[in-house]
Amino acid sequence: MIDIKLLREKPEIIKEALKKRGVEVDIDYLRDLDEKIRKLKKEIDELRRKRNEISQLKNLQSFQVEEAKKIKEEIKQKEKNLEGLETEFNSIFLLIPNIPLEDVPVGEDEKDNVVIKEWGRPKKFDFKVRDHLELGEMWDLIDIKRASKISGARFGILKNEAVLLEFAIIKFAYDMLLKERFVPVIPPGLIRPEAMKGMGYIDTEEDLQERYFLEKDKLFLIGTAEQSIGPMHKDEIFEEDQLPRRYLGFSSCFREEAGSYGKDTRGIFRVHQFDKIEMFSFTKPEDSQIEHKFLLSLQEQLMQALKIPYRVVKICSDDLARPSASTYDIETWIPSQQKYRETHSASNCTDFQARRLNIRFRCKSANKLEFVHTLNATAFAIGRTLIVIFENYQQRDGRIVVPKVLRKYIGFKHIPK
Repeated sequence: MIDIKLLREKPEIIKEALKKRGVEVDIDYLRDLDEKIRKLKKEIDELRRKRNEISQLKNLQSFQVEEAKKIKEEIKQKEKNLEGLETEFNSIFLLIPNIPLEDVPVGEDEKDNVVIKEWGRPKKFDFKVRDHLELGEMWDLIDIKRASKISGARFGILKNEAVLLEFAIIKFAYDMLLKERFVPVIPPGLIRPEAMKGMGYIDTEEDLQERYFLEKDKLFLIGTAEQSIGPMHKDEIFEEDQLPRRYLGFSSCFREEAGSYGKDTRGIFRVHQFDKIEMFSFTKPEDSQIEHKFLLSLQEQLMQALKIPYRVVKICSDDLARPSASTYDIETWIPSQQKYRETHSASNCTDFQARRLNIRFRCKSANKLEFVHTLNATAFAIGRTLIVIFENYQQRDGRIVVPKVLRKYIGFKHIPK
């Protein structure tokens, strides 16, 4: 949720941001609703004042009793009108996405994203490259057919060394990142609608189509650990010296992938369920851009340790997720596709989520409470990490070399052992 002061004092900033993001919201109508709400609140306050004055009188006359009744009814009617106006206002106001930061490139879709760095060179194989599913089925590491019998399309079963490799990736990530003041957490996989709404992921029908919702229990399955971690501090106040507060969350993630019909149907690149390690930070506003680059640097350290080629991409305005004010993606080289594909994302959500969740800190210099900024960044999406390891480390005979940094956790150098 953006600062309502922007709507009242600098609506042109919101209009420009909406234009950049390709989102249509009638800001003039919204401002008119806001004016009506504020006017109506003043009228209600004035009526309450009059009623209080009458109630404090002794020996009320009949006309005064009658006037008090009329005022009560008028207040009741105006409060009903106010409720309707506020409901309409909130339904529109929440459709406004976060305001992109100044350095975000303006663009319509992924073709307008900007590559800002490349690391490593794609390996040139002197044999026909196998994709991750062929390798997975060759060594009984991935079972799509049996997963389909159990759960349908876009599911997979990890088996044998693939399972051990997942645990090795997790242990490696935690060993490295816990040195950076991250608190390890395994958050709930099911959250209430108000928590998901607070994080800004169910504002539109398009958003809702990506979520799994259990109607009976009124709970959402999370699509990433950040959706559970952010609401942990709802309605809380940090002391300034407690920031940044960093969490490292492991979770299974569930996504409908409603907008990806026909895309990446082979293997485990785009599935309904996967495991992921997520970094999440609460910071002071003036520190959030520094923290954003810090999280990106950690992502790069993780990828460089695996020695797999990647590039860093600055996401354009119209391709940003709704809560994000700025996002970097890491795209990793996939030999079978001969292109880079997204494996990591790092976003600065500024105070967008904190305002919804009412998460603040006590600012000593200003002697007041301010909203924190929230940031999230992928450490490893396990399925896609397995894909890029399988494909980049494959040998002529199909065997897969285990990245050196993972061998102490897994106990062998090749797959199969």
